[in-house]
Order: sequence, then structure tokens, then C-alpha cells
Amino acid sequence: MDDLQFGTRDKRGNWAPSRTLEIAPFWTGKFSKLGSFALSYLWPWNIFYMVMALAYWFFLLEPNLALYQSISLAGFGLLFAANAGVIFAYFGGVELLYYTRRKQENRFKYNAKFPSENPSDVFWFKSQNLDNFLRSFFLSIPMWTIMEVLFLYCFTNGIHALGWLEWEQHWVWLVVLTLLGPALHEVHFFTIHWLIHQPPLYKWIHSIHHNSINPSPWSSLSMHPVESFAYFVEIFLHLLIPSNPIVALFQSKMIGFGALNGHIGFDKLEITEDAAVDSHAYAHYLHHKYFEVNYGGEGLIPLDKWFGFWHDGSKEADAQMKARFKAKKDRLKAKAAAAEARG
Repeated sequence: MDDLQFGTRDKRGNWAPSRTLEIAPFWTGKFSKLGSFALSYLWPWNIFYMVMALAYWFFLLEPNLALYQSISLAGFGLLFAANAGVIFAYFGGVELLYYTRRKQENRFKYNAKFPSENPSDVFWFKSQNLDNFLRSFFLSIPMWTIMEVLFLYCFTNGIHALGWLEWEQHWVWLVVLTLLGPALHEVHFFTIHWLIHQPPLYKWIHSIHHNSINPSPWSSLSMHPVESFAYFVEIFLHLLIPSNPIVALFQSKMIGFGALNGHIGFDKLEITEDAAVDSHAYAHYLHHKYFEVNYGGEGLIPLDKWFGFWHDGSKEADAQMKARFKAKKDRLKAKAAAAEARG
């Protein structure tokens, strides 16, 4: 595919889409776009995560629920093996095809360079890929699994703030709650993400993730353990609202497997010469590029827009961001000068 039909490339070889990001059309009154928005909302990514949640529930968890009536190594091991295996196949498959074999070279790639071309001392063994891989499998995936094991312990022991719901009696609400799952995630993610960008939490915790300025699939879950905890604890929202374990599992798989979307590094993944899948990666790529923009998602719940952090990829957004950065710098200078004047 010719990526220049969809965007532009600067003199460094970095690609950017011609279309700027837009928040969900129901916030802006663009109701004619609701159909295409709904389709892209569901297909392919959220449908995939729901299929994965159902597969986990019916083939892995429901037959083994007795393991989770207590906190056991067997229950943890079973779920960890599944999570690690799927992440290895899913993230690793994208890494192999688009980063190792470079199936589409750097077409649709935001940053023209590949992480393997830039060894750095900020990473373990000076390798972004190896560092990110190890942090994912030895820190983040175990934390994710622990959160799911604790959740399943609560479910199998009847622990819930309001009581569990059955699909037969409450299917309408549970379908609505499933569809609202990505919105719940955006609110939770924006909140914790903005928080860990504040000093000193950024230096102690979140800077590890931001070492990957040019993110790739293995960057998706490369986090400090405290960040992993804050990220994956989201599943416990379903202990506070009327819910069902399958819906909660969708929430968990969406944020675990879905972390890939923001870190793919390509705007489109070419499947054939004439077909490609939209990655929905651009908003989060801009966050990795500029650090203090787009703390949430793509504008489903436009908290970034409401709080002044939104960057849609346009020159106007660039100018607003630079003005905000300058104002922040001036405030810090004034504060330092006042402190020095006081002696």
C-alpha cells in the first residue's frame, strides 16, 4: 500500500496521518459519523477481546473455578501460563512480522526508525526489546495474573459490594456494561496516568515506561510494578458495580491485550497488498512523543480535551502544546525566583 495516500512523511522519514484525531462524534454533534464510529469501536479490536474473554471463561476458568476458592499456586500458575502464552503469541507475532521481518518496512510507521537500531544505556542490556520483554514477563504479566486471581477468589466466594448478576435476568444491563467497558477504562487510565506523570511519581515509577520514546509491541506492558498494579487493578471496579465475571474478564483482557494498540508504532497493519487494519495507535504515540498530552485514550470520554491536554496531531495542537509548556516553564521560573528572593 502507498502510505502517502493516507499521510505525509517528513525529511527524517517519520510518517503522520493526514486526518487529525477526533473525539467521539456524539460529543461534537457529528451524528452522521455514528455508524462508522460504532463499527470501528467494535471491529476488530473489541470483538477480539470479547472472544478472548469468552474463550478464557468457558475453556479455562469455568471448568477450574474450584482452584480459585482459595488463593493457590495452582490457580495462579494456570492463569499465568495462559496470559503469558497469549501475550507471547499475540505481541510476539506482531513483533516478528512488523519489526523483525519488517513485513511492510516503515510504511505507516510514525517513527521511521526501529528500536533495535538504537541501543541505549537506559535499557537493560542496552536493548529496548529485551528490556521491555523481560519487564513484561517478569513484572507486569505476573501482576496482571495476581489481580485476576484475587478477583476470581472474590467471585467464587460471593464477595461483591452489591451482588453478582446473572445473564438470564439482567442481560440488557450486562450488554450495556460490556459496551461501556472501554469508557470505564478511559476514565480509569486517564486518572492513574495523569497521576503518575506528577513529580516525584514520574521519576520513580512512570519514567521506566517512557524510556521507550519509540514504542514497539513489547513496550506495551513494560512498566514499574506500581504502575502495573494501578493499571490492572481496574478489574476490581466490577466488584463495586452490578456486574458479571464474564464482563469483568472482558475488561481485564481488553486492558491487558489492548495495551498493544497504543504501542504498535504503525497507523495501519498491512494484511495484504490492498487491505490493512487500523491500529488506533496515534493518540498514544503522540503521548510517548510529547509526554504531557493525551493521557487517556482516543476521546471516547474526552477528558484530555476537557482538561486541556488533547493533541489531535495538527499544527494548531502543536502550537497550543508549546504555549502550555512555555507557561509551565515560566511558572516554575517565577516560583524558583520567589523562593530565592525569600532567602
